[in-house]
Amino acid sequence: MTSSLTMKRIATALGAGAAVLALSLGGAGVAHAKIEPVDTSCTNNGGHEAPGQQPTCTGGGQTQNTENQNPAGHAPPGQN
Repeated sequence: MTSSLTMKRIATALGAGAAVLALSLGGAGVAHAKIEPVDTSCTNNGGHEAPGQQPTCTGGGQTQNTENQNPAGHAPPGQN
């Protein structure tokens, strides 16, 4: 083996190690999305959606309907 080929292999190995390290450290905080309930609609005592009251209930005699959502506004699978 020549010296040039050995240096290329060492450089490739160091580059791959650096990439693995960067991806493992950089991806650690991505999976911590906060799931929060978000108001979606109101239902009155008759079981119908109250007109003009969506999405947050105002007044009495109404039930607040919510949906769990992530920061992007999507409902994660299995969360509702």
